[in-house]
Amino acid sequence: MFRNQYDNDAITFSPQGRLFQVEYALETIKLGSAAAGLVSKTHAVLVALKRNTEELGSYQKKIIRVDKHLGLALAGLSPDARVLSNFMRQQAMSSRMVYNRPIPVARVINAIADKAQTNTQQYGKRPYGVGLLVIGHDETGPHLWEFQPSGSVLEYVGAAIGARSQSARTYLEREFEDFPSASREELILHGLRALRDSLAQDKELTIENTSIALVGEGQEFKIIENEDAKEWLEKLGDVGSTRTRRAEAETTGTAATAVEAAAEQGSGGDAQPEPQAQPPPQTPGDDHMDIE
Repeated sequence: MFRNQYDNDAITFSPQGRLFQVEYALETIKLGSAAAGLVSKTHAVLVALKRNTEELGSYQKKIIRVDKHLGLALAGLSPDARVLSNFMRQQAMSSRMVYNRPIPVARVINAIADKAQTNTQQYGKRPYGVGLLVIGHDETGPHLWEFQPSGSVLEYVGAAIGARSQSARTYLEREFEDFPSASREELILHGLRALRDSLAQDKELTIENTSIALVGEGQEFKIIENEDAKEWLEKLGDVGSTRTRRAEAETTGTAATAVEAAAEQGSGGDAQPEPQAQPPPQTPGDDHMDIE
């Protein structure tokens, strides 16, 4: 069922000035598993949560290497991400062949932004249903960019996309002042903590579902996953969901409150005042009944 008569294509504006198919594409990003990126003065890091569609299937690829100095993490439709990453590779190879230098990060980002924006302006095309976090290192230092299907791109100090990414963004917003001076190891651990906050309640980070990517000064784009990620998960320590720990704490607190309430009722039942003018002597269990 169509939402209304203005969402049949990506080029028709509603009376409120909205392009519904572009908004639907943005919603697609929220269905993908979470990915986060952050940048310091020397390095840029991506972390992503891989997802397998079923127990017998392999985990989907979340981080793609574009060039020695450039790579991306995706959330949304992976086939669309593959098309965009191939286009970025073509741009990177063209820069090396024509100019004999790595392509600047901002240039390749603007190239895919123009490509995506064209799909919102020509009839018969649809927006790309994927969001990207792109990191790279060039003459001006490390960079982190976010790409959206509308063709909008913006550079960030820290960003997160995908399902439950708001929890990761909350962590990044709380800690971003430490990012510029952070070492490579600290930056990766910050990223893993942000990713951990986006986990569902019964999930945890493992070597199978965690991907890490790094690029920076003297460091080519490198993907760390599977057994190579074990070292970083051990440094992280607690790999369980923050939601799980919060739920356990609430359960423990509720149980303790119930025990205290039962104790109060029990001690209150022990007090048997006698029908005399003088109040009966209090037992030690009744002391708390005088506190308002």
